[in-house]
Amino acid sequence: MRRLALALTTALLLTAGTACGDSDESGDDTSPIRVGQIVSLTGNYSTLGSENKKAVELAVEQLNAKGGLLGRQVEVLVKDDKSQPEQSVLAFNDLKGADVAAIIGSPFSNSALATIPLVDREKIPYLSVTAADEQVSPVHPYVFVVPAIAGTYADRLLQYFKAVNLTRVAVAHDTKSSYAVAGFRATQAKAAQYGVTLVATEEFQTTATEFSAVFTHVKSSGAQALLVWATGAPGVALTKGYATAGLDIPLVLTGAQASELFLKPAGAAAEGVLVASSIGVVGEHLPDGPQKTAVKELTDAFQAKYGYPPPQFAQDGYSAVKLLAAAVTSAESTEHEKIQAALNALTLVTPNGKYAYSPTDHSGLPGTFISVNTVTKGAFVPTDWAKSQLAQLTGN
Repeated sequence: MRRLALALTTALLLTAGTACGDSDESGDDTSPIRVGQIVSLTGNYSTLGSENKKAVELAVEQLNAKGGLLGRQVEVLVKDDKSQPEQSVLAFNDLKGADVAAIIGSPFSNSALATIPLVDREKIPYLSVTAADEQVSPVHPYVFVVPAIAGTYADRLLQYFKAVNLTRVAVAHDTKSSYAVAGFRATQAKAAQYGVTLVATEEFQTTATEFSAVFTHVKSSGAQALLVWATGAPGVALTKGYATAGLDIPLVLTGAQASELFLKPAGAAAEGVLVASSIGVVGEHLPDGPQKTAVKELTDAFQAKYGYPPPQFAQDGYSAVKLLAAAVTSAESTEHEKIQAALNALTLVTPNGKYAYSPTDHSGLPGTFISVNTVTKGAFVPTDWAKSQLAQLTGN
């Protein structure tokens, strides 16, 4: 009996000590707060992933230099999904066992979509840096998207077409990219609302390098512009082919091309091309205010560290860390459920724009924070229409 009583007393003491450790967020725990990152460091989307990783590292360095979160340093555990959905699933399974507070997801839309069922089951906050609409429609309670979703890009571009009286538009899209498919479908669904008729719809695959058939069909369609939904290498190959195809209508690309990773390989062929982007890509054109300050915080540090301006993918990675840090601070906890609840009520200005997440909106970023730009002398410059829109953004 005495042995039993002693065993019970010891068990109760251990249980009490463990409970205090799990719930104590007062700063007594000095171990690092772990954050997982699933990122494409090899494969077709490695150029996107490398920029995500650089920006996440930069944001965490800045955060730790100011004392970290809840009095603890932040540590990022990085897993390469190799630009393959099944590898993203394996990476998530590795990270869930590493006691991470949250996970920043892959830039490849197909990888993110493959991982979401696990997020739903494990209930670990997941900040996605890819823009496929299916991540938030319907809402998945623990999935929050950082870039403006494809449907929002489609709506913004249609606003632009209406403003400049482009009423006959051809659309081409990558059938193997969930982002591109979502963008095409949204364009198709919303075009009539803006007085736009889609006079040709063309398909290609991520591996495509030759687009002469697409150009031939567009020429005969009477289109006033060609809108292309693509990620990765096809955007560059199509732009180079377009420059020599004899088409004299605007070529319009989306946020997936808002990067030096597009501008440099496309070279002179990119001149005059229209490219939609996060406002952070053209932050120097914003009016003074909190929004421009948020952009400058990233741009100055990234430029100083890497020698070039942060591309779209860096804006997304950096903003993801900012959103997560704000949620952890608000929750005063690293518990998954509390972080998720804080994200559900979070409003925050980041380089990407002003987010307003809610239980029914896990994209949180409206189209007002998308700029439509022209490539001019190798740089993204807002169109006159975009300048008039950006003039209203101060971040207040």
